[in-house]
Amino acid sequence: MTVVLRTFLFAWQFLTAIPLSRSTHDAKPEELAASMSWYPFVGCLLGAVLVTADLFLGRVFSAQVTSMVLMLLLVVLTRGLHQDGLADMVDGLAGGRTVQARLAIMKDAHIGAIGATGLFLALGLRYAGLNAMPAGEHIGLLIGMPVVGRWAMVVGAFHVTSARSEGGLAQPFLAHLSLLHLLLATVTAGIVLTLLLGPWPALGCLLIGAALIRLFSLWFHRMFGGVTGDLLGAMNEVAEILFILIVPVVVFR
Repeated sequence: MTVVLRTFLFAWQFLTAIPLSRSTHDAKPEELAASMSWYPFVGCLLGAVLVTADLFLGRVFSAQVTSMVLMLLLVVLTRGLHQDGLADMVDGLAGGRTVQARLAIMKDAHIGAIGATGLFLALGLRYAGLNAMPAGEHIGLLIGMPVVGRWAMVVGAFHVTSARSEGGLAQPFLAHLSLLHLLLATVTAGIVLTLLLGPWPALGCLLIGAALIRLFSLWFHRMFGGVTGDLLGAMNEVAEILFILIVPVVVFR
């Protein structure tokens, strides 16, 4: 199996619940980091699934029902991985007064009341964005949303330290992610967004998105002492929600 195919499979297996291979192929840390180059492409494939579902559902159900089913489909396809990260981050911020306390709360498998509230609000904002998509622009928004979210994780993981001294799920990615991996992911995201939105909106998404993500990374270092897998998942959620709420207003009106 070629290196390119291996890294794509690692990205797909990590980001989705759909198995393409029965074996993990004993991924090395360097290969896990390299797999992040594929994240926006995987997001594009997830977006294509959403577009296909939207085309069929929109013929049968109302816009409100279609939006709810699209949200459910995305959660199922990704195992709710990023929603879990967002809820853990909110719990950690709300319940911990020190870095160690916040990390300990985030590691707890149980979700707290504040985390549940944050997740509910995030899902509500996503629903509002999906429900308000301008007619004729569903393809661009439904594909662009997961592309931007997964690109955000690559940007957020670049040149940062792990918050957990004992390591963690994100450690191999953070330790070995290179500038080349980031550039490949950014080029992929840029090409997809340009085809969907046009060159200037695509450039604006990348520039503004990168600035916001790096600010988040700095804030995470202050509040958590670094970055974790949960925090990268939270970045994905925030990026997707901002995209689906802001782009229709700025680009299509």
